[in-house]
Amino acid sequence: MESTKPAAAWTKNIPADDVITWRRHIHQNPELSFEEEKTSQYVEEVLKSFPNIEIIKPAKTSVIGVLKGSRPGRTVAFRADMDALPMQEETGLPFSSKVKNVMHSCGHDAHTAMLLGTAATLSKMQNQLKGTVYFIFQHAEEQPPGGALDIVNSGALKDVDAFFGMHVLPDFPAGHVGILPHGAASTAQDGFRLTIIGKGSHGSMPHLGIDPIVVGSAIVSALQSIVSRNVEPGEMTVVTIGKFQSGNAFNVIADRAELGASIRTTSDETRKMVEIRIKEIIDNITKAYGATYKLDYTPSYPAIQNDAALNVHARNSAVAILGKDQVFDGPMMTASEDFSYYRKIAPVSFMTLGIGKGAANHNPKFMVDESALQSGVKAQVQIILDYLNK
Repeated sequence: MESTKPAAAWTKNIPADDVITWRRHIHQNPELSFEEEKTSQYVEEVLKSFPNIEIIKPAKTSVIGVLKGSRPGRTVAFRADMDALPMQEETGLPFSSKVKNVMHSCGHDAHTAMLLGTAATLSKMQNQLKGTVYFIFQHAEEQPPGGALDIVNSGALKDVDAFFGMHVLPDFPAGHVGILPHGAASTAQDGFRLTIIGKGSHGSMPHLGIDPIVVGSAIVSALQSIVSRNVEPGEMTVVTIGKFQSGNAFNVIADRAELGASIRTTSDETRKMVEIRIKEIIDNITKAYGATYKLDYTPSYPAIQNDAALNVHARNSAVAILGKDQVFDGPMMTASEDFSYYRKIAPVSFMTLGIGKGAANHNPKFMVDESALQSGVKAQVQIILDYLNK
């Protein structure tokens, strides 16, 4: 959707057609997390075609473009992720994925194309910049421990003063920018795999066995009390048991059961409390039934904690270039994002870009209204310009 505001002079430098071309090429040639070799090579080649951009490689399949302004000043970074997901595309688009069972169903192809458009536009404005811009093209957002952690640990961004990121989302008007809340803007993602070890027996002789299904059922029921009785009302927390498998025959008590869970929290305190309670419940219930267990509890991405001042900045810049009617208060994302790790270095602000009605992210029918990408580039450029020059 085009803005009703008068265009800033620099918007003529946005390579709108190229952004679509880049996005479609990346969409047709998706690569999974930690395997983005061709994608990173493509991004590097495109960046090298712009003036005034230096290239650094903080990880095997990540690329950072560096643009130094004509005057010294602050340093700002904008991040796009590049990896795809393991699923077969079902959109029917003429530029559908050429790779079997791999698809850009989260929108990372759009993120990468928009940031290339932002880099292309700003590369022609070096004499208007005071400070330095890092354009982060990151690998492996979809796969813990996450590519952001690799880049943070590389030290390549240690001088950055602020990080911004943008994620496309359906069911918001195309080209509308959502400013996510101050504080928790997403959830932390953790999980566990649990094997309950009981004692097998014939179904007619339950007294001779230790039924792992009964033990597991008691654990599942007890875990539901964590959110309802241990978490402060109103604080977003989810404990979902997504896997419960045991046995092969209706008249046999199995000797083991396997459970898997997804856990979402928004504060460090609640995150730790939930982990402790889960471990206590599992340990005590298995002991009460005479079973044993093996638990693999896996912490993943922390919640994004948006900086209030950067959020205000992002909003003001987006309104300045797009107009007030195209900027809104976005709801907290209940998904998780490794963008949260950049807060180890400096404050962060993460926002969303509406791409119109359609299937949700991570769906094989997920599609992007490409008219939204122009607004995304405009917002990114304005946010960077204002941060460095104001």
